[in-house]
Amino acid sequence: MKISVLAAQQIPEAVALWDATELTRPWNDPCADTLRALETSTSTVLAASEGSQVIATAMVGHDGHRGWLYYVAVDPRRQGSGLGAQMVQAASDWLTQCGVPKVQLMVREENAAVRGFYERLGFEDQHVLVLGKRLDASA
Repeated sequence: MKISVLAAQQIPEAVALWDATELTRPWNDPCADTLRALETSTSTVLAASEGSQVIATAMVGHDGHRGWLYYVAVDPRRQGSGLGAQMVQAASDWLTQCGVPKVQLMVREENAAVRGFYERLGFEDQHVLVLGKRLDASA
């Protein structure tokens, strides 16, 4: 298994993984998200692969101070193997190399299992409310 930057030809496989792990939402275009992340110096998408098969991902980006994790996914057949922790560490290492001192992520309130996973990795509730507003015309 190796972790590297997701190749453009692997995008459909990564999106299929995100669908399988219920990370996608109808109002977000995961292909467009991925292309944007791969096109800038302040973000990337990391993938763990065995051969040509994508088995885990982590999208990571930053604003210079705070890093964010998105699309952290592990093939359901490999969950519980430590691969998710490896992906979070690889994304955190990428942020450290960029000089970013903090990493954050959002977990849906109803997703207790995933919240527990991140808490075991040392993530804590930051006691903030995240507000958002759609800027695209379809909202």
